[in-house]
Amino acid sequence: ADRKARSREPITAKLVASFLEMDGVDRVVALDLHADQIQGFFNIPVDHLKADTLLAHYFVTEHNSSDVVVVSPDHTGVSRARKFAELLSAPIAIIDNRSPEDSTTVPESVIGSVNGKRAIIVDDMIDTAFKLTIAAETLKKAGATDVFAVATHAVFSGDAQQRLQDSPIKKVIVTDSISISKADQFEKLEVVPVGNLFGEAISLIHNHKSVGKLFGR
Repeated sequence: ADRKARSREPITAKLVASFLEMDGVDRVVALDLHADQIQGFFNIPVDHLKADTLLAHYFVTEHNSSDVVVVSPDHTGVSRARKFAELLSAPIAIIDNRSPEDSTTVPESVIGSVNGKRAIIVDDMIDTAFKLTIAAETLKKAGATDVFAVATHAVFSGDAQQRLQDSPIKKVIVTDSISISKADQFEKLEVVPVGNLFGEAISLIHNHKSVGKLFGR
């Protein structure tokens, strides 16, 4: 967590940052942090790499970018969706959510036009995939011809894989930032490797060169 959700609850990201520093870590290379402000929790240099360019290039190469619209699954992810849309020269749409009394987020409507387009839901991670699959159903009802899910981190908690496989989502595109065993893979899954990105970052740091050129790649 990057902020307190309730009283007396710790900010977990800050706690992890403190543990790493106490263990002697003197620099961190991270990929798509859940929130940019997490960089400020560290008292050591943090190089925050992004996977959006890799994922966008993969999508264009494997699925082409004609008639697509990039969709943010909620209002907090608009900035991420906009950056991805710029890479594809595509418009964006937003899933407008409501939170009932039980705090379960439910997609309610779509802001923007997805009718007749291939929708790409972009997020930083896929956890239970509950909200994601409902968002896909909402987009199909709004007229999207196909729905793709693109995310950096494949957490895949609980029955996420089966939920995604049974959903209207055509393809689930993630990176290998989290190792996915063969047993945890499924038919709709496509994995984009990020090893070269990390390797180049480590090489630049080791040779005392700027990592800046990798930001946004």
